[in-house]
Amino acid sequence: MRTFGRVVDDFLRGRGIFAVDAPLMGRLRWLLILLLACGLFYGAVMGTYSGLEAGRLRQLFYSGVKVPLLLLATFALCLPSFFVVNTLAGLRDDFGQALRALVATQSCVTVVLAALAPVTAFWYVSCDDYGLAILFNMVMFGVATFAAQIVVRRYYRPLIHREPRHRLLLWAWFVLYAFVGVQMGWVLRPFIGNPEAPVAFFRAGAWGNAYVVVGGLILRAAGPVPAPLLTFMSIAAFPWLVVLAVIWRRGSASRR
Repeated sequence: MRTFGRVVDDFLRGRGIFAVDAPLMGRLRWLLILLLACGLFYGAVMGTYSGLEAGRLRQLFYSGVKVPLLLLATFALCLPSFFVVNTLAGLRDDFGQALRALVATQSCVTVVLAALAPVTAFWYVSCDDYGLAILFNMVMFGVATFAAQIVVRRYYRPLIHREPRHRLLLWAWFVLYAFVGVQMGWVLRPFIGNPEAPVAFFRAGAWGNAYVVVGGLILRAAGPVPAPLLTFMSIAAFPWLVVLAVIWRRGSASRR
């Protein structure tokens, strides 16, 4: 346990075998261990919403397995496209270094999730709405993904310094990974386990559009929104999105 804690500390600080210039094979084993161990732990905590009765303990195991499965499956689906895009951009020689950053990011997501597990357990005790439990876990995954940007940028910094186009490709990876990850999470459900439904590894009728369902959950949590108000908010938000896009573009250009 002491060794594992020291490894986690070295990983978060980016030192030792996790230093930017350290070879991938020297840390790949530990990255996989972190991903599996921390992912299993947070997934098991996710599954506790279903209950801790003897008949529902399988949900803890199912949920624990699915968190690393979700990250690895999403990573495997996105990696070929990212490799092709890097090749077309003439950056194939740097792909090995980019791969180190992306693998480390997967592990960092699970480490942060494991740290957030007590918060998730506290939310479960405080809330008995299954839909809100789903939304809360989505927020936790979002927080973990945002925190993992520190790690990916640590490893990507030399690449961007050498070739600024890596910054654009990194953003493309984020968008692709998030898009595929949300849908993959929908296919692999249930992660939490509805207390009123039987325990199952896969939910019946797994295929569908995750974004439609998530939008419905958000609207239900926010309450009924009149159609004219929703239309006005959508129209009013568009100029702000354009302004933010221009600011981000100019910021990226100035950093180059």
